[in-house]
Amino acid sequence: MSTQRGDNDGFILLTVLTTTVFIMLIGIVSLQLITSNLRTAKAERYLVNAQFAADAGIDDAVQHLNQDNTWTGNGSEVTLLSDTKFKTTYQSWVTDGSNDFQKFIDVTAKTFVPATDTNPTYTRKYRVEMRGVGGGNYSIVSGVGGLNMINNSKILGGQVYVNGKLNMSNSSQIGMGLLPVGVKVANQACPVPADATYPRVCTPADSVPQPISITNPAKIYGEVQGTGQVDGTYMYSPGLVSGNPAPAALPDYDRDAQIAAVSETRTGADASCSLGLKTWKANTKITGDVTISGICVVTVEGNVWITGNLVLRNSAILIVKLGVSTQPVIMVDGPTGLTIRNAAGLLANLNLPPVGFKIITYASSLPCSTASVGACEVTGSDLYNSKDITTISIENSASGAETEFYARWSKINLNNSGNVGALIGQTVQLSNSAAITFGASVSGFTGPLAWVVKSYKRTF
Repeated sequence: MSTQRGDNDGFILLTVLTTTVFIMLIGIVSLQLITSNLRTAKAERYLVNAQFAADAGIDDAVQHLNQDNTWTGNGSEVTLLSDTKFKTTYQSWVTDGSNDFQKFIDVTAKTFVPATDTNPTYTRKYRVEMRGVGGGNYSIVSGVGGLNMINNSKILGGQVYVNGKLNMSNSSQIGMGLLPVGVKVANQACPVPADATYPRVCTPADSVPQPISITNPAKIYGEVQGTGQVDGTYMYSPGLVSGNPAPAALPDYDRDAQIAAVSETRTGADASCSLGLKTWKANTKITGDVTISGICVVTVEGNVWITGNLVLRNSAILIVKLGVSTQPVIMVDGPTGLTIRNAAGLLANLNLPPVGFKIITYASSLPCSTASVGACEVTGSDLYNSKDITTISIENSASGAETEFYARWSKINLNNSGNVGALIGQTVQLSNSAAITFGASVSGFTGPLAWVVKSYKRTF
């Protein structure tokens, strides 16, 4: 009996020892797994924070790029998060692509553990290809003075881009239910009163932060984007959508080159006409005021520079010579610029496609804006004062179906007229017009007006 009991005791002891060792081994393995998982979790946390920093850098770069097409990056590391344990930063660069509608954003994000470490523990790098959208087929482009529509004025063709504000009242209308018109309003109309920082984009702190004002029964039919706009009342098909259009520079023109090319000079009296036929040769300078009236047809063969004012009235006609393939530019420097009224017309030639005019007025509140060469840039309070000076007035059934009308520093007033090509000015005002169907697009306004992400990939 005793021998049998001793054998059992030995067996139990061996079993207990084996079980203990087994449990200890399981505990050690579990502890190792827990430690490993903890290290992995911490590493993953820091990697995720690096990823968040990269995403923040990309979002910041996209926002800056849509506010400033020339933005090239933040220049130095930006700290996104910092505490006693770790810190995250990002830095971005913007480079041009192969054309005006392509840019690349490169972002490097870093996590430092601890926060005081000078060498990053984790790094993430991404490249985002950006695609420019918009531009190219706008029939109205206005600068800081914005677009004002009153009475029964209507825009039924072409897209609309407004750097300043859009004001619509009475029965004015943009687009129709079946023919919507896209509208972008950048809200670059502050501060008021103007100072050296004018123009800048308005913010909620400004007196009128929203850029679009519509009074019933005025309406917009089309996709509408407005920087700071939250009220989509009286906007349809689809109406107000998200988007903050950036201010876009008005088209540039090489004024000095046209002046340098002048090969013939004549007086305003000699260039004027009230009956019959006249010809203006290419690269002509006309000194003084010019009036074309009555039954007179003037054929224009190329660029013309008028140092005074240009008036077309009654049934007078300016027409581009048949066979001319380059759009003639008529620069008008006088303080009242171009006045066209009472059924007078600017006609394109019969080429296929037809070629029309481009009229540019340069008068502003500064005399240097019409200097013989080196026309000045008008900024700040001078630009604010210039935006309400009318230098293009189109009235009473006057027409210019293929013509671009461009008030470089000032205002266009279109009243009781239609059948015009395109309007560009610091301020554009439409009034008393039953329907305006634009027949041309703004040239020189083809760059992207917004940037969207095309592709997104990790590079490290």
